Amino acid sequence: MTDGRRLHVPIHLRWGDLDAFNHVNNTSMLKLLEEARVRAFWKAEEGETAPPTAVLNSGIEAGTLTLIARQEIEYLAPVPYQRRPLEVQMWFGKLGGSSLEVCYEVFNDAENEARVLYARSTAVIVLVDAQSGRPTRITAEMRDAWTPYVGEPITYAHR
Repeated sequence: MTDGRRLHVPIHLRWGDLDAFNHVNNTSMLKLLEEARVRAFWKAEEGETAPPTAVLNSGIEAGTLTLIARQEIEYLAPVPYQRRPLEVQMWFGKLGGSSLEVCYEVFNDAENEARVLYARSTAVIVLVDAQSGRPTRITAEMRDAWTPYVGEPITYAHR
């Protein structure tokens, strides 16, 4: 699930992710990126496997929430329905005090010889204390797990 400084998360499409134009709808892309992020950062339950970046507890009882402060997506090619999973590559463009910039690139299946980069995205996530609603610092455990995956942030072509 890891390769150098990127995580590689396979995400299957659902037929319902398509729109009337027979490609993945822009709102569905947000859900696919969310699913990749959850798999990459939430701790595994008993019997599950997760990458070394999965250090966050899930649920409000965990005490820390992860809130999206900003998200940007650049669509490069329409995503048709396919049975093989998309490959979402993820890394950190920046680790701040209480925020992190998660970078994504969405490709067709990793075994496909004709690789297609469908989209790039960046999400700024803020760690927030569940009780007070105030930002909370990235812990040493989080920083240790995430630092090996810090790389260049995405530069968008059409800004």
